[in-house]
Amino acid sequence: MNGDPGRETVRIDCHVHTADSYDSTAPVEEVLRHAARVGIDGLVVTDHDRIERSLRAAERAAEFGLIGIPGVEVSTADGHLLAIGVETRPEPGRPLPATVEAVRDRGGVAVVPHPFQLSRHGASAAAITDCDGIETFNAHGLTGIRNRQAARFADAFDYPRFGGSDAHRPRLVGCGLTRVEVTAPRVTPATVLDGMCAGRTRAAGNRTSVRRYLGKWARNARLKRPGLPRL
Repeated sequence: MNGDPGRETVRIDCHVHTADSYDSTAPVEEVLRHAARVGIDGLVVTDHDRIERSLRAAERAAEFGLIGIPGVEVSTADGHLLAIGVETRPEPGRPLPATVEAVRDRGGVAVVPHPFQLSRHGASAAAITDCDGIETFNAHGLTGIRNRQAARFADAFDYPRFGGSDAHRPRLVGCGLTRVEVTAPRVTPATVLDGMCAGRTRAAGNRTSVRRYLGKWARNARLKRPGLPRL
């Protein structure tokens, strides 16, 4: 954290997976421990259509000196959506605009992750008619082309920029970040969410290596083929 009194900038990894996701086996405690080790300020666990471990991570984050915000990655009819700051999961399978409204009704922030990447269930440009932010930096990008495309889209339609690691293993937490400016006297999960809602965000991070990118692709391919073990 840094900045003038009453104005802090915090670094939050807004896109992290644990064992509640079908494509991850990461324990909550290991995720939190690594986040503290790399020196980020907080994180949002966003498992696929499940929120139980995210709630646990948010509850235990302070033990590791972190800001913990609950969330979930919702599978909408039009692609994935990060529901940041919610404590109950929006129903999967509904249109993206309706899911955005459901997130807001729950007091959360609706961010479109890895847009335009159909192989990763990214929403198309036509489907994104309203949201609270675009993930313009996703650490799991082989070339960075999609991140640049997402950034141009965010700029064209005046959407705030968000970043996340999309980590499925603890050691990747913190590779992608959202820098959130907090203007309240104290930095809390609620004031960080206020900063996100107000669009006081910037994306940052470092892409994962080609080896790790291909390893994740191979693991996901195996998970989609019954009878093959996880790597």
